[in-house]
Amino acid sequence: MLFVLLLSSGCSSGKNDPTRDWPADRLYYAARDELSDKRWEKAIEYYQKLDSRYPYGPLAQQGKIDIAYAYWKHDDAASALAACDRFIREHPNHINVDYVYYLKGRINFNEDQGWSALIYEQNLAERDPVAAQEAFDAFKTLVTRFPESKYAEDARERMTYLVNALATHDTNVAEFYFRRGAYVASINRAQEIVTTYPRTPAIERALAIMVAGYKKMGLEDLSADAQRTLLTNFPDSKLTIKAKEPAWWRLW
Repeated sequence: MLFVLLLSSGCSSGKNDPTRDWPADRLYYAARDELSDKRWEKAIEYYQKLDSRYPYGPLAQQGKIDIAYAYWKHDDAASALAACDRFIREHPNHINVDYVYYLKGRINFNEDQGWSALIYEQNLAERDPVAAQEAFDAFKTLVTRFPESKYAEDARERMTYLVNALATHDTNVAEFYFRRGAYVASINRAQEIVTTYPRTPAIERALAIMVAGYKKMGLEDLSADAQRTLLTNFPDSKLTIKAKEPAWWRLW
């Protein structure tokens, strides 16, 4: 009896849907109107109906792009990224796929509410900037595959910012290890920075960490080599990395 009631209720709900007989173009343009008016939730509802009822054709394809944007603006980054990935998988050669890569990069770029929080966070050893790397990868694909895209210039600028942010993050991690006496881990991370981000401002501090780390380990020759590399690349550098001073109460 309960099953019959539920089924009846479901049928009644479907019959009361004012969009049930709408053609694809009406659904699509209704969704676009909602999108233009920033009514994200309603736009998503219409795009979902378009996709389920009319999954093929140009309007359906554009709707799959638009719903990714709507999800993003509705603060549902996970659904937005899933929509981007689905579109790229199903339509890798679509005329607007460059925008989808750009959108994917933007979604990941803003995932952590700005990378300044990532850069200046004190305890970074436990943070993994996955979203920053994924944003960089999406922008890189865009500028590699579509160098003339109207989104390429902005993507390149964001890539530069992301590289500097990632390098700064890794340098903070290396210094975090150094200040806690994990000198091998600190030196290894600093070496990775020098190799991976050779043209970023973070290189100066990474080399200074290597100088200090080797010195703490008693490896004077390696420390001197790192110091020479530091001064060759940054002749005016006076940067030194010091071990964290113990808190005053620990002196008693």
